[in-house]
Amino acid sequence: MTHGALPGGIFQDLVRAIEAQRPRKFLRDLLNRLRFGVEGPLSDMAVFPDPVRGTEGFFWPGGPKLRRHSSGLVLDGDWDLERSPVQEGFKFTSCHMHWVEGADWEETPVFRDIMVKLERGEAPDGCRTVEDVKERYSRLDRIFAETRQRGRLLRMHELPDAFYRREHGATFVHLARDGTCLRSGGGNHRFAIARILELPEIPAQLGVVHPLAIRDGHLARLRRSRFDA
Repeated sequence: MTHGALPGGIFQDLVRAIEAQRPRKFLRDLLNRLRFGVEGPLSDMAVFPDPVRGTEGFFWPGGPKLRRHSSGLVLDGDWDLERSPVQEGFKFTSCHMHWVEGADWEETPVFRDIMVKLERGEAPDGCRTVEDVKERYSRLDRIFAETRQRGRLLRMHELPDAFYRREHGATFVHLARDGTCLRSGGGNHRFAIARILELPEIPAQLGVVHPLAIRDGHLARLRRSRFDA
């Protein structure tokens, strides 16, 4: 190793910390604990909404993009009132076509979209060849079958390629004032699996939280999994 070089594992952890914006989130966690105590949200923490009855789509026209870097942010205002049906997404529609209606993946909008991106020289979801795409969807079929047999989706730390921190990388949801979880991109296929199989809950990465959801106990309720011993 050359002078000043970092071992591979440490370098990978640093890269993942940067991707997860961990330093910023550390400060956010500290401020949340000072403000709300132990009931305060933590960035990238797990919540466990009902994917069928406790989740809606998120729609905020003209508002800032609230992505994974915003995880754990407590935000007041009316941002949580704009909602849309989750079924409208073409990824969910594609999953329903395949797993419920019996269509081949090649017939679905999501597969056709990936093929168009490949032709443009892009690498959607890390796929660079048609074989990569077919393997990706074969893997999703295995996950669907295993989840149906198991009765629950695995947590991020249970996966062989687990990401860096807490539930980072899972289905991403914001928490509205009334306790509804609002889908906001990320983890679309996992969400579709949970919804199609009507699982009692889905492990999700917490996004932005309305302060009334903390005050009224919705965050405290959703941070507990019914599968915990």
